[in-house]
Amino acid sequence: MDNTLIDTKNELIQWLSSVEDEKVIDQILEIQKENSKDWYPRLSSEERESINKGIADADKGNLVERSLAKKLYEKWL
Repeated sequence: MDNTLIDTKNELIQWLSSVEDEKVIDQILEIQKENSKDWYPRLSSEERESINKGIADADKGNLVERSLAKKLYEKWL
């Protein structure tokens, strides 16, 4: 993770610990709720199709060992 992002997150944590305004806390809670909503409906049809194909493959036993999958996809992880 980028050090700038880590620093920014730490600054936000420190700031949040000092916030007294309930309206600000409520706004932050709304942002948190929005970000933790189910992401599946926001996917494209192609992305959903790919996920469903993967699930169907797994259900059929068409699986790859984790170490091989990691090696194949490590550049995206």
